[in-house]
Amino acid sequence: MRIFVQFGHNICMEKKIVKTKLVIIGAGPAGITAAIYAARGGIAPVILEKGVVGGQVAGSSIVENYPGYVSISGADLAGKFREHLSALGTEIDEFDPIERAELSDDSRKIFTESKIYEAAAVIIAAGASPKLLPVKSEAEFHGRGVHYCALCDGSAYKGKVVGVVGGGSAALEEALYLSEIAERVIIIRRKSSFHAENSILKRVESKSNIEIMYNTDLVDVGGENALEYALVCDTGDKKTVRRLPLSAVFGYIGSVPQTDFLEGSVKLNDSGYIITDENLQTNIKGVFAAGDVREKRYRQIVTAVSDGAIAALNAINNDK
Repeated sequence: MRIFVQFGHNICMEKKIVKTKLVIIGAGPAGITAAIYAARGGIAPVILEKGVVGGQVAGSSIVENYPGYVSISGADLAGKFREHLSALGTEIDEFDPIERAELSDDSRKIFTESKIYEAAAVIIAAGASPKLLPVKSEAEFHGRGVHYCALCDGSAYKGKVVGVVGGGSAALEEALYLSEIAERVIIIRRKSSFHAENSILKRVESKSNIEIMYNTDLVDVGGENALEYALVCDTGDKKTVRRLPLSAVFGYIGSVPQTDFLEGSVKLNDSGYIITDENLQTNIKGVFAAGDVREKRYRQIVTAVSDGAIAALNAINNDK
């Protein structure tokens, strides 16, 4: 069945209605795991992904905390996930972005550019995107010295001095990756310690070309045609601003959940993360959330995979 959806006064687009048992939004570790469990449970899920398959994992230079792999690149791990899914005959729709979702206890509809999916159950595993650096000139230098993926953009700064802003394991891991490319890496840390695995911190501290600037805030960035410096200050003395010569700044200060398309239908916390019960069901019957998009304390690959399995098992048994 097809319907015509009108945009504005003159433009109409024909959309195909697809009825399905399960729609999974997102093809990161949580979404892919959910799809694997669904396929093994006899349900052929529809998987929607607007970005890179693998989510934030695909952009990680190295992963050293996922069982079975002492060390593996994020891209390779994402590829392993996809291979497993493909072996079950399940495909991912990567070229049909979601416009909105209309979700209620009685009806679950997902609107993409070309289709309207009517699903018995939905698993939202849309993940999160990097939080932008909160400085005035971020937009001006975004992609011209301000970056959020060392694997994607680090090679452009071979032999140069770069900065990393953040206080978690991701910031330290990417600093290690950049230290193999750049002449020097300066980590700008606003506190006196890191929220990171001790083994990673020790490796960072052992690198001769990595410098850690504790108790330091990033104030802004600047330059002519591209980024040339960062302005920093001591967290205890915000009046004294210093210029730090840098060719790039890589931000790892957290993430923002991808929930804009939900239009208020699913209950969110104050930070925009989806609230679920212990079965990972949202406030709407038959709608589940998994991975970084939901409210929880720890956001790791293994917890996302666990979420995906739990959400899928409960979605399969949704009507039983």
